[in-house]
Amino acid sequence: MNMKNESVGSITGSATSEPGSENSFMKSVVSSALALWFVLVIFLGSQGAFVGSADSPPLPIFLGFAIPLAVFFAAYFGWGAFRTLILSADLRFVTAIQAWRWGGLGFLSLYSYHVLPWLLAFPAGLGDMAIGISAPLMVLELIRRPSFAASRRYRVWNILGLVDFVVALSMGTLCSGFFPGITRLIGNVTSSPMTQLPLVLIPAYMVPFFAMLHFTALFQARQLAGQKVTTPPRHP
Repeated sequence: MNMKNESVGSITGSATSEPGSENSFMKSVVSSALALWFVLVIFLGSQGAFVGSADSPPLPIFLGFAIPLAVFFAAYFGWGAFRTLILSADLRFVTAIQAWRWGGLGFLSLYSYHVLPWLLAFPAGLGDMAIGISAPLMVLELIRRPSFAASRRYRVWNILGLVDFVVALSMGTLCSGFFPGITRLIGNVTSSPMTQLPLVLIPAYMVPFFAMLHFTALFQARQLAGQKVTTPPRHP
């Protein structure tokens, strides 16, 4: 096996530079952290911690999205064992999880029942559905060609998945009730249900979690691209 194939193997999770015991420990730590995070969001949501006032920006829900991502980046850049786990994750599995975003159809259903405004429901719902429906195609490409992980097409797909979140969060902010003109435009239906259970699980848990998966893929793509550049050509 040449150096290029070895690099691709490490990107797709078939090889790792860390001992198996340490990798297993990190998986346990991450699994426990995800479970505790889920429970914490449910508890805070039951206490109304994400609900803000109509005359102020939706800062609580923003923090619910931003803090988990900040912890993810701090762990990635500051904890070698965690970074190794991220860079050795199986991208086929990481990408396949994104297929759950076909559930963005639920945003359109909530709009039809006048629970969410159209300005939030349509971009958030259609964007999620586009990523969710196309995820199996990305998985098939990774199975056929592991080097697809470093391709421009795969990177763009992950970036578009992140852009979808940025658009959805921006629309949610505009529809929060803090902007009276926009509130009147959308028929006085606001995004406030997204700050309460069970919908608060979407911006405070699901969105940052799926964003972490996109960043995991992009980090691996960057690593693979760097390995291709630094690997010297093989001569017969």
